[in-house]
Amino acid sequence: MLTWLKRDDLSFPPLETALREPNGLLAAGGDLSPARLLAAYRHGCFPWYQDGQPLLWWSPDPRTVLFPNELHVSRSLRKRLRQGDYQVTFDQAFADVIQGCAGPRAYADGTWITTPMQQAYIRLHEMGTAHSVEVWQQGHLVGGLYGLAMGELFFGESMFSRATDASKVGFVTLVERLRDWGFAMIDCQMPTQHLASFGARSIPRTAFADALAKHLDRTSAADWRG
Repeated sequence: MLTWLKRDDLSFPPLETALREPNGLLAAGGDLSPARLLAAYRHGCFPWYQDGQPLLWWSPDPRTVLFPNELHVSRSLRKRLRQGDYQVTFDQAFADVIQGCAGPRAYADGTWITTPMQQAYIRLHEMGTAHSVEVWQQGHLVGGLYGLAMGELFFGESMFSRATDASKVGFVTLVERLRDWGFAMIDCQMPTQHLASFGARSIPRTAFADALAKHLDRTSAADWRG
């Protein structure tokens, strides 16, 4: 049975009660308030839904993650990074980045990053929890990504690219910075060939929950404005 969340109750059902098909569907309903979103990530789930659907919460098993020390960068991408075609910044244009991530994709109809979703994560950014990576070329925003930083964990949400390798450059720069800051793990949610090329791999949901318990309440050396 799928659990329907009450607006006045921020708790989520146990992760092991998530459906096997579709993989990881844990609950429905609730809202996108900052308190509920933070409770969701701490619990090990995230929101994802299309226009016309109720708000759905997911905790897939296995979970795709990237350990910063396992980052793989191809030779061609290393060459791109050395060329210095792009400039990378942090937290300089969060709203523009999330809007870019919500833009149309050649491989998909519609977007799950609805206007309410954008507004919810902008609120988390204003609270200092959600962060963006911007990739610039000659003063124009050509790529980027956003996610949440909590303790020693980064929860990646989405990325976009308007120029060759732009999002890849932003992602590699972020992972290397997170490694320097002592972050333990990056949550990538679901597997893709793109993420696998960087060294992302799947771990059991129980191992993911253990990482949450171990690293969420630790203090990192992150300086997003630095």
